[in-house]
Amino acid sequence: MPLVCTTLVLDLDGTISDPSTGIARSINYALVKQGFMESPEAQIAKEIGEPLDEIFIKLESQVTAKHVPKLVADYRERYAQTGFAENTIYPGMYDLLTGLRTAGIKLGICTSKRRDFAVKIAALFDLSAHFEFISGGDIGVTKQQQLATLLQQGQIDNQAVMVGDRAIDILAAQHNGLASIGVSWGFGGYQELASASPDQIVDNVEALGNAVKLLSE
Repeated sequence: MPLVCTTLVLDLDGTISDPSTGIARSINYALVKQGFMESPEAQIAKEIGEPLDEIFIKLESQVTAKHVPKLVADYRERYAQTGFAENTIYPGMYDLLTGLRTAGIKLGICTSKRRDFAVKIAALFDLSAHFEFISGGDIGVTKQQQLATLLQQGQIDNQAVMVGDRAIDILAAQHNGLASIGVSWGFGGYQELASASPDQIVDNVEALGNAVKLLSE
């Protein structure tokens, strides 16, 4: 029987791995370098998954659009050297992705972070060969636009399923006519995901695997 779910498109931060340490340290490095106060790591964690420019503006009331380019450059300076590796894959995720790939499901990443960073993280966890594509974002590029581009390029079709931990993942999928699965172990949490009305919300990696299996039968 043909697969109903042709491609699983996964968010990276908060879905495949927990990057909170590296992101928080890199954000605070940038804030301090530009003369601002550090933000508590717990506060930063609440914003992970949102576009980087928006995170800086939310965290520090004195930050305006004119400060963003230097803050982003400083963040990326540290993140490229150290921050990307201050990252932990969620338990069971490697085995899940390996099993799905073996079962014939095409896997890809769609993340708001820059593509070169996402590629380095996939390599860090020995996952590079698992993914057919890695779509990265940048300042001013939305996840909605990224999914639209993947559809236009034929990297995915309308039977692809988006998996993510934030409402922006779910809403991006819906805008492009795609099904979606929310994962509650990331940074958005159950209530945020529920407000976006994904097709399903799962609470652990095993449940994600079961949900994908049902879509593929």
